[in-house]
Amino acid sequence: MLKNPATLRRGFESMVRQYSEQLYWQVRRIVLTHEDSNDVVQNALLKAWSNIDSFKGDSKIITWLSRIAINEALDFTRRQKNRLTLSTDDEDLGLATRLMADDYFDGDETEAQLQEAIASLPDVQRTVFQLRYYDEMKYSDISRILGTSEGGLKASYHHAVKKITEFFHRHD
Repeated sequence: MLKNPATLRRGFESMVRQYSEQLYWQVRRIVLTHEDSNDVVQNALLKAWSNIDSFKGDSKIITWLSRIAINEALDFTRRQKNRLTLSTDDEDLGLATRLMADDYFDGDETEAQLQEAIASLPDVQRTVFQLRYYDEMKYSDISRILGTSEGGLKASYHHAVKKITEFFHRHD
């Protein structure tokens, strides 16, 4: 449906309905807030629509969409970090505290602290951890999304788990 100009729009709409929620949760684990996650997913879907001709069918459509969405989420978080270093308003307010105040956050304080620990990881480790831990994605699928070797991903995951464990030991 995506290759035929006559059915492209209908195929894309179907794809959006089928994968939006999955993309939302992948992005939400990176971006953390509901509103920002919605914006990032919308931007990712617009980018996918604009670049639909670049999808060659070498991978699953969700792999291609995930790659776009995750890259958009990582770009967003980098921009946010740059803004936060320029602003002093939220510096004293930890991520866990901000999450607990978010109406759309339905976790407890431990989950908020886990999100703070994950957010402190470097981009690649954070993304690998989230895809592996939350989405239970195989290393081979993560490798296709991120364009990294499976061995490198396993090392990133191992380092991420170690840093998260150390975070909790420091905050006991």
